[in-house]
Amino acid sequence: MAKTQKIDMKIPTELRESVHKVWLAGLGALSTAEEEGSKLFNTLVDKGETFEARGKKVFDDAKDRVLSARERAEKRWKKVGDEIDDRVSATIERLGVPTRDEIQKLTKRVEELNKKIEPMVDKKAPARTTKKATSTKTAKSA
Repeated sequence: MAKTQKIDMKIPTELRESVHKVWLAGLGALSTAEEEGSKLFNTLVDKGETFEARGKKVFDDAKDRVLSARERAEKRWKKVGDEIDDRVSATIERLGVPTRDEIQKLTKRVEELNKKIEPMVDKKAPARTTKKATSTKTAKSA
């Protein structure tokens, strides 16, 4: 039985050592994870900053291209509009249609003439109404 007791004592010691080694391995894994986790975290942050900077540059470049294209399009559209205005104006001129300025000048001239004529018309106006009234009475009598 002495041999059996010696074997029985040996197994718990070996088991205890194995369990202890597993425990130490777990602690080592935890320690490594903590160290490597911090390093990994910092590495991920650095990569994220780099990626963000590249993305921002790409976005800014794209935005600049869009704004530039917009400016070119606006210039071309204005040029087309100006050409259409010129052609329409030339066509109207060939047809003899008066321009806005010509109509405004003519309107102003007519107003000036009306102001000069009004005093003359006011002097003659009573005579006209009398003749009309007389001719209407004469027409009724007949």
